Amino acid sequence: MLTSSSTPQAESLIRNTNARVTKTRVKVLDFLMAQSRSLTHHEIQQALSQDSDIDSVTLYRVLEWLTENELVHRIAGTDQVWRFSAGAGHQAHEHAHFQCTKCANVTCFNEVKLPPPVLLPEGFSGGEVDYLIKGLCPRCK
Repeated sequence: MLTSSSTPQAESLIRNTNARVTKTRVKVLDFLMAQSRSLTHHEIQQALSQDSDIDSVTLYRVLEWLTENELVHRIAGTDQVWRFSAGAGHQAHEHAHFQCTKCANVTCFNEVKLPPPVLLPEGFSGGEVDYLIKGLCPRCK
């Protein structure tokens, strides 16, 4: 168990899941909490490789664990590459995403009003709804 951390918020969120608090989980969650956009597995690994030795498989497992515990959420872009963004309870909170068609960055839009829920035919039960808006971001416009 991690005894001290320079990232108390990340450590506290992980501790609240009643799971083991590990240095790698804290490091990845803390990194994602500091980002302003969603990042791919590759982008996360590149950024973290500068000061840690987290291998690709370990990072994949940590991202899966963080997703399952609703500490991060995963977004599939138009290129079918998963991107990860921090935020507790995202899976229970539907919101829109925007993907720039030029730079491929994905941004969460928590304040954008969503359309009303889709009424499915009898016998169907919806699970997940993805709202992906495509266009140009301010940087690429």
